[in-house]
Amino acid sequence: MHPHRTRIISIANQKGGVGKTTTAINLATSLAAIKQKVLIIDLDPQGNASTGLGIEHETRDKNTYHVLIREIALQDAIQATCIPGLDIVPSGIDLSGAEIELVDVERREFCLREALMLASVEYDYILIDCPPALGLLTINALVASQAVLVPLQCEFFALEGVSLLVRTIERVKATYNPGLEIQGIVLTMFDGRNNLSGAVADDVRAYFGDKVYQTVIPRNVKVSEAPSYGRPVIVYDIDCAGSQAYLSLAGEVIHRERRVGV
Repeated sequence: MHPHRTRIISIANQKGGVGKTTTAINLATSLAAIKQKVLIIDLDPQGNASTGLGIEHETRDKNTYHVLIREIALQDAIQATCIPGLDIVPSGIDLSGAEIELVDVERREFCLREALMLASVEYDYILIDCPPALGLLTINALVASQAVLVPLQCEFFALEGVSLLVRTIERVKATYNPGLEIQGIVLTMFDGRNNLSGAVADDVRAYFGDKVYQTVIPRNVKVSEAPSYGRPVIVYDIDCAGSQAYLSLAGEVIHRERRVGV
């Protein structure tokens, strides 16, 4: 892999249900739609990114678990998806035990980073879908990444939850990965009819400033339905508000990447 050409971004929030996997799938699809070559690494034992991209459970016998324990090379676990230009390293049921198994491994925080450095693959973007926890799997993702994208649900306790993640990012930056940065924060599940959504969005923008993307991801029925069909919402219904929001977010991500000189 050419580290200067590939951008590795973790999509992380230790709180579940904030639209993390939905953002990973649909941002990846949107980037692929504008001719970027993209790889998703599904590091969540729940495997929702793999399911949402139509990867059947019985075809996941080579997955992120085997890559992390150094049993196989990363390129040997890659599968094509139904989206041109978008591949995935799927999650597997074994991954739920990886945190315990890796405890005694030397340089356990660097397993994913080393796998990526050794991999003979060429991608413009590698997006890592992190589990909803701040354990060893997420630490591996942060150590391997150049940047973090944080999906934040427009709800009352949003800021309280993200402060712990920011502290973890700062700790990883100080200890393992000095180049790590927050690429941006995306507001998800925004409901324009709800005063609370607007108030939370204002608070998050006041706290994080221009780290917050202008694009907000609305609450949208089509976004909720699409994973059950094993498709990103952009394929399921490109005209819906959710699809248009993710296409807009992809444009912002690329613009921000170019602005930082990548």
